[in-house]
Amino acid sequence: MDKVKNEKKPSFMKNVMILISSQIIIKILGLIYRLVIINIDGFGDVGNGYYSTGYNLYALLLTLSSIGLPSVVSKLVSERLAVEDKVGAQRVFKVAMIFFVSIGIVLSVLLFFGAEFIANNVYKTPDVKYVLKVLAPAIAFVSALSIFRGYFMGQNNMKPSSISQTLEQFLNCVLSITFVYMAIGKESYIMAAAGNLSTTLAVIITFIYFSMYYKANKIKPEKGQISKEKSKTNRQILKIILTISIPITLGSIISVINPVLDNTTVTNCIKHAFSNLITSPEVLQQKAMELIGMLSKAETLIGLPLAINLAFSTALIPTISASMAKKDYTLAEKRIRFSVFASIIIIIPCAIGYIVLSQNIFRMLYPTASNGAGILQILAISMMFMALSQTLNGALYGISKVRIPVIALSVGVFVKLFLNILLISNPNINIYGAAIGSVACQFIAFVISFVSLNRSIKLNLQLKQNLVKPLIAGIIMGIGVFAVNIILNNVVGAALNCIISIMVGALIYIILIFTLRVLSEEDIRMIPFGSKIYNQLVKYKIYKQN
Repeated sequence: MDKVKNEKKPSFMKNVMILISSQIIIKILGLIYRLVIINIDGFGDVGNGYYSTGYNLYALLLTLSSIGLPSVVSKLVSERLAVEDKVGAQRVFKVAMIFFVSIGIVLSVLLFFGAEFIANNVYKTPDVKYVLKVLAPAIAFVSALSIFRGYFMGQNNMKPSSISQTLEQFLNCVLSITFVYMAIGKESYIMAAAGNLSTTLAVIITFIYFSMYYKANKIKPEKGQISKEKSKTNRQILKIILTISIPITLGSIISVINPVLDNTTVTNCIKHAFSNLITSPEVLQQKAMELIGMLSKAETLIGLPLAINLAFSTALIPTISASMAKKDYTLAEKRIRFSVFASIIIIIPCAIGYIVLSQNIFRMLYPTASNGAGILQILAISMMFMALSQTLNGALYGISKVRIPVIALSVGVFVKLFLNILLISNPNINIYGAAIGSVACQFIAFVISFVSLNRSIKLNLQLKQNLVKPLIAGIIMGIGVFAVNIILNNVVGAALNCIISIMVGALIYIILIFTLRVLSEEDIRMIPFGSKIYNQLVKYKIYKQN
C-alpha cells in the first residue's frame, strides 16, 4: 500500500477524467439540441424518426472508414513510443491517414449518389434521401479526424481529442437548432435534413482545427533516428494496421448495426403488424417513423452514462498496450480490474435511476412528445451490459485480443435480429421488441467478452465487494428515489420532482458507497483528490487507517 500512497497521480486517471469531462459536455450538448428540435412544432417523433433513420445509416458507413481507427492508431502509436520508436509511430500515422481518408472519400461519394436508391429500396421511405445526402460529405472528414484523435491518444494526450469533440458537438448543437428553426413550416423530413446538415458543417470546421493542432504538435523524431521497423514497406505497415483495424472495425460495425437493424426491422415489421389496423400506406409510414422516434429518444438518454463509462475503455487501450509492450502484466491487470469495477459503480445507479424515473424524465425532457418511457426502462437494463462490454473490449484491444469483441457482438446481434422480427411484428409488443432484443444482445456479448478476458488476464474480481455491495447501494438508492418521487408527485411539477429525486438519489448512493466500504483504500487513492478524500474518511472513522 505504500507504493500506492507514494505514487504520483497516474496519467491513466488524469486521462480518464479529461475524457469523462468532455464526454459529459458532449452528451449534454447532444441532449440539448435533440430536445429542442424534437419539441419544435412540426418536428416531433416523426421528424426524429427521419433524423435517426438517416443518421444511423451514415453512422454505419462512418464505421467502415473511421470508427475503429482511434483505438487502432492509439494502440500502434503507444506500442512504438513505449520502445522509443518515434519514426515508427509517425509512419503508422501517415500510412493510416492516406489509406482511410481515401476510403472515406469513396464512401462519401457512394452515399451521396446512392441516397435515393437506399431510401427507396432499403428503408422504403423515399424522403429519407434528403437526410442521407446532407450527411454524405462528412464521412471523409471524420476519417481524418479519427486518425488525428488516435495519434494523440497513443501519446497519452487526450486533450486535443476531447477539445475537438467538444467543439464539434457545440457547433452541431448551435447549427442544428438554427437550421431546424429556419425550416419551420416545411415537411418533417426537410426539417430533419436541415438538422443533419449541421453535422457535416461541424465536422469540416473541427477538421480545420485539428489540422492546425497537428502541425504545431506532431511527433518529431531526433535527427538521424532509425525506426526498428525500417525494413518494412508502407504496404507491410498497412497490413499491420489492417490486421488490427479490421476486427475492431467489424466490432464497431456490428455495434452500430443495432440501430440500423432497429430502423429496418421496425419499418417493415410495424407495417406488417399494423397492416390490418391501418390501411393507408402513408399513415403506416408515419406510424413506423413515430415509433422509431420514440426508440431514438430512449437511446439518446442512455448515451450519457455510456459516454462517461467510455472514458475508461478509451484510456485503457494505450495504457495496456504500452504495459504489454514493456511486459508489465501486473500494471495491465490492475488497470483493467479497476476500470471494470469503476464501470459497475458508475452504471448501476444510472440504470436504476432510469427505471424508477423514466416517466418523469420523459415528461421533463420531451413535454410535447413524452411517449416511450417504458422503452427507456428496458434499455436501462441493456445499458448495464453495454457499459461493462465497453470496458472489457478496451482491455481486449489492449492485449491484442481484437477478434473477441467481434465474435461476442456477432452472436448478440444474430439473437437481436431474430427477436426483433419475432416481437416487433406482434402489434401488442411492437417497438418494445427492439428494446428487449437489445437486452439479449448486450447480455450475450458481455458474457462472451468477460469469459475470454478472464482467461487471458485473471481479474480477481470479488463478487461481494465488486458487485453485491454496489448493487445493494443502488437498490436502496432506487427505493429512496421512488419514495421521494411519490411524496413530491402532487406537490411540485414533473420537472422539479425529477431534478430533486435525482439529487437525493445521487447523495444516497455516494453515502452508501463509502459507508458500505465498497471502495478500498487503493481504489479511493486512484481517483482525483483520492488521498484527501481518504484522509477525511479516516478522520470521521468511516475507514480505518492501515
